[in-house]
Amino acid sequence: MKMMLVGAGAVGECILKVMQTRDREGHWFTGALVCDIDIARARQVVARLPFPERCTVAALDARSTQAIADLAQAHQIDLIMDAAAPFVADNIFDAAFLAGADYANMGTWSIPSQRPAYGPGIENSYDRPMTAYNFSRHEEWQQRGRMACICLGIDPGVVNVFARYAAQYLFDTLEEVHVKDGGDLSIPGAGPDQIAFGFNVWTVLDECMNPNVEYDRDRGGLIVEPALTGGETFVMPDGIGPNHLVKVEHEEVVTMPRYLARYGLKRATFKIALDPNLITALKTLDALGLRSLKPVDVGGVQVVPRDVVAACAPQPRDIGREMTGSMCVGVHCIGQKDGRRKEVFLYQTYENTRAMADWDMQAVVAQTGFGAALALELIATGVWRDSGVFSPEYFDPLPYLALMDQAGFDWHCVELTPQQL
Repeated sequence: MKMMLVGAGAVGECILKVMQTRDREGHWFTGALVCDIDIARARQVVARLPFPERCTVAALDARSTQAIADLAQAHQIDLIMDAAAPFVADNIFDAAFLAGADYANMGTWSIPSQRPAYGPGIENSYDRPMTAYNFSRHEEWQQRGRMACICLGIDPGVVNVFARYAAQYLFDTLEEVHVKDGGDLSIPGAGPDQIAFGFNVWTVLDECMNPNVEYDRDRGGLIVEPALTGGETFVMPDGIGPNHLVKVEHEEVVTMPRYLARYGLKRATFKIALDPNLITALKTLDALGLRSLKPVDVGGVQVVPRDVVAACAPQPRDIGREMTGSMCVGVHCIGQKDGRRKEVFLYQTYENTRAMADWDMQAVVAQTGFGAALALELIATGVWRDSGVFSPEYFDPLPYLALMDQAGFDWHCVELTPQQL
């Protein structure tokens, strides 16, 4: 497989490192075209790879669908991997279709309504709901005989595989799946007012401040609420301890009902642990209109507010060596087995010191990149193969879990008792 990577950020770099490390001989990952609007950044990424000679670089503005497609065709690309800012995701998706290439991403683009209605019906609160643009084109991709696999990473991504595994192998009826994203990462000596974005600044601004969504079959399907609601405390395993989690917008609550309804799914939620300083900052930025994509005039210069925030905020790639602790991401699954209620937590932890030693990446980035890289390996080797648009729950979970074991991307499953909840 020859892959075109659009977006040479930290996660994109991690994906390439993992894939080249997994296939040192180049049997299934033959080469990569690494693209970014900043070609110097693309060159830096390639220079740090195990086999830089297998890569080429190109400057690319992903706002142009035709430019992406033309470049992909010129380099005879098999798959376009979207690791760019979310607002260009649909452009890259369409470009892959135009170029006759397969496509993968780690998340989708959504546009909330200016005045969300809240309550049942995601279409009442979103002008473009997450994943809708992609899944609406399933038949076109199917007819073309190409595959788009969306929502690869850790969450969404690995957790989707966990949920399908639980539904198929651990339960007679899987009724609820609750994604939990947390850990105990910290920066020793950080000031009381320090703010850290653990992930791409654009992504954090959107998924945290957009109206949150959950799935509740008995209440009519997708339910929309204001951002950062639904707070709860969940005790993370492996000594991490209690995490305070809140609901945010995330694709799993849309993709899981699509594929797991046949296993009895009634509810799906996504919750994440956010530092109180970050929550305060996000609310302030949102209230001031500083996550807007609409240019404003500043002394005769047109400036996009979000670009200023993204440029000024501490970058996730720059804080990795300062952090201690681990990430923990998993699914709390509830259902019936052999006539009794059963609850399990399937999860993956990544310790920051290990992530820095193995990949020179902080844990959040390494966990996401590793998750995507293993899915791309299954696509490249033909294990995950079909025509159309899919997310990971569609595919057999066992090959992915086997790759996790083989690659040392440790995962665990624990049965929960009432005392642990």
